Amino acid sequence: MNKLAVVIPLTLALVAPLSAGKSETLVRFKGGIGVQPVLNVVGPVNQDGTFPNVSRNIVRGVNPAGPWRIAALRAEVESNGRIQVNGRGLLLAAGNRIGQNGDQRVFATLICEAAAPFVERSSAFTGVALEPNGDFEIDDVLDSIPTSCPSPVLLIRAASNGTWFAAGIQQIDEED
Repeated sequence: MNKLAVVIPLTLALVAPLSAGKSETLVRFKGGIGVQPVLNVVGPVNQDGTFPNVSRNIVRGVNPAGPWRIAALRAEVESNGRIQVNGRGLLLAAGNRIGQNGDQRVFATLICEAAAPFVERSSAFTGVALEPNGDFEIDDVLDSIPTSCPSPVLLIRAASNGTWFAAGIQQIDEED
């Protein structure tokens, strides 16, 4: 009995620090939306077929790239700032290089604020290279860690100029 009385507190003393340092999921994303650079056009059509006023699809202060599509996206951000993103089929959706990866490198940005000022929390800006089929994986730590994320937006961005290619769809339910 005395041995058991010593073993239980010793075991708890060893396990408690491990569970205290364990990170929890802050937000998950399942599914992605490719960028459409034009939000809307206003005014009558010019004689050359263009419009006098075009609104760009700026998301929380981040400018859009040209049209891109994404086949699948899964991401998880933990409370310690670790971010894991698995993207499939991030490819150009228009122009002469349609269906290609544009030789791009990408990084991820999490924005938690619904209104300005927006705080961009990003993985390494050097990014990861897109595979020829548009697949990519990011396993990194955000450059700043949010304490909460009431209105999460995850953007996949170009390492070359910071424009966004795709956005994650927040996973609300706990199902896989």
